[in-house]
Amino acid sequence: MATGKIVVKALDMGQEIKDEAVKVAKEALAEHKLERDIAKHVKQTFDKRYSPTWHCIVGKSFGSFVTHETNGFIYFYIDDIAFLLWKSG
Repeated sequence: MATGKIVVKALDMGQEIKDEAVKVAKEALAEHKLERDIAKHVKQTFDKRYSPTWHCIVGKSFGSFVTHETNGFIYFYIDDIAFLLWKSG
């Protein structure tokens, strides 16, 4: 399981769900090698736990501009890997 440095860049969600996002991201990093599979793991886990529709982007370099539901957005890093997770739809 990844134990790297966590840096939250932007947040619109409660502490409990934020902690869950980081936990699920660490689990995904431990279980998968491809960024696509890591993102899929996070998205599907959040869809199950917090109802659809969640979206997730994982990587070292990407730009974004998204619309999200209130209390449904986090952008954070684990070491040098960025996670963008938001609910919309």
